[in-house]
Amino acid sequence: MNLPNKLTLSRIVAIPFFVIAMLLPTGWEGQKWIALIIFIAASFTDLADGKIARARGLVTNFGKFMDPLADKLLVCSALVCLCSLQRLAAWIVIVIIAREFIISGFRLIAADAGIVIAASMWGKAKTVFQMAMVILLIADISALQVVTTIIIYAATALTIISLVDYIAKNRKLISDFE
Repeated sequence: MNLPNKLTLSRIVAIPFFVIAMLLPTGWEGQKWIALIIFIAASFTDLADGKIARARGLVTNFGKFMDPLADKLLVCSALVCLCSLQRLAAWIVIVIIAREFIISGFRLIAADAGIVIAASMWGKAKTVFQMAMVILLIADISALQVVTTIIIYAATALTIISLVDYIAKNRKLISDFE
């Protein structure tokens, strides 16, 4: 169990604490800031684990599998909480989660064929905008409402664009799978 894998696991361990901080009905304003700190800290572990693994030659099969799973669990947990709190429309959550399932399916098919599919520019942009969206929605600052709305629609658009790009670039996998 190397450091990058420990960071990945810490992201998974943080999820229940994040969800509790998001959904516990205390009425205390500071609660959202605790949730925000947990989310940001967990998000930074994602950045750190990959960099450390590549820089120190610590890339493992466990990390290759668990890192994207931990990311999806964290983001999906945040989206479901935000939907539950009525800060994010359910259709947006469905679009984002559906994209993650579709891409995960593609990656499984590719892995079975011995193909590794790297993240595209669109996928990376999608991730940045989704993280910004979640952070802004957790913070729930009324003065940033217009910016938050723009980021929500940009994240949703990038989610769709990255899915279409992913399918277009890997359509051979679909035809080979049939």
